[in-house]
Amino acid sequence: MATTYLDTILASHRQRAAQDERDWRARVDGVRYLGSSFVLVLRQGSSPFIKVIAEIKRRSPSKGVLAENLDAVELASVYRDAGASALSVLTDREFFEGSLEELSKVHKAVELPLLRKDFTVSENDILDAIDAGAGAVLLIVAALSDEELVSFMGLAEQCGIDALVEVHDTTEAKRALDCGARLIGINQRNLHTFDVNPEHAIKVLDALPRDCLTVCESGLSSVADVERAAQAGFDAVLVGEAFVTAPDPSAAVKSFALVPSSQRA
Repeated sequence: MATTYLDTILASHRQRAAQDERDWRARVDGVRYLGSSFVLVLRQGSSPFIKVIAEIKRRSPSKGVLAENLDAVELASVYRDAGASALSVLTDREFFEGSLEELSKVHKAVELPLLRKDFTVSENDILDAIDAGAGAVLLIVAALSDEELVSFMGLAEQCGIDALVEVHDTTEAKRALDCGARLIGINQRNLHTFDVNPEHAIKVLDALPRDCLTVCESGLSSVADVERAAQAGFDAVLVGEAFVTAPDPSAAVKSFALVPSSQRA
């Protein structure tokens, strides 16, 4: 099987983690998140609209530079004012040109809960996220063992943050559920072909219990895409490229955030 972008990125992150000499056990008692809850803002409550997680994303490995002169703090404020419920900040430097420092700046400027969007492979990754102000971390099932998933979710909970557990198919969804995940992101993009398949993502959604909080990820470029996700029963959408490349990011966020939500059948 051909090497994917995920394989290449993970190899880099695993190597970095192996060289990290910090003892996470010595750090953990001093790390606690006290900000607003990522999960709570995504719960529909009385809101009739789907929740939007707006992402700060400069580039991608597959498409290159998306927004060369992006100002993370300025864009975060635009997202907030346009109705985003939460923000996602890419912190991978080598492949996405993000950083923890940028996450920290956004945290200090905007009160919305933040997802550290990165390739979490160690306990220190989670503690670093909290130190920078994140209220949630991304755990990619395809990148982690069941033991790591359980351990990382437990550490996140211990420190007061949420774990968005990302899956791509029903097999990964079952693994996520068996490990205790209840905040699940379904990535519509095939890891090997990079094609987007909304119908496949909806099939994965249908395999999840109704008490799961669900996020539709990748390939959402129009209001129609968000409407499809909402009608399928997703609680939230995570959108980056469509916003950072839009002529008017504020208008794009507003249009997505006004899509009515729908309960799963």
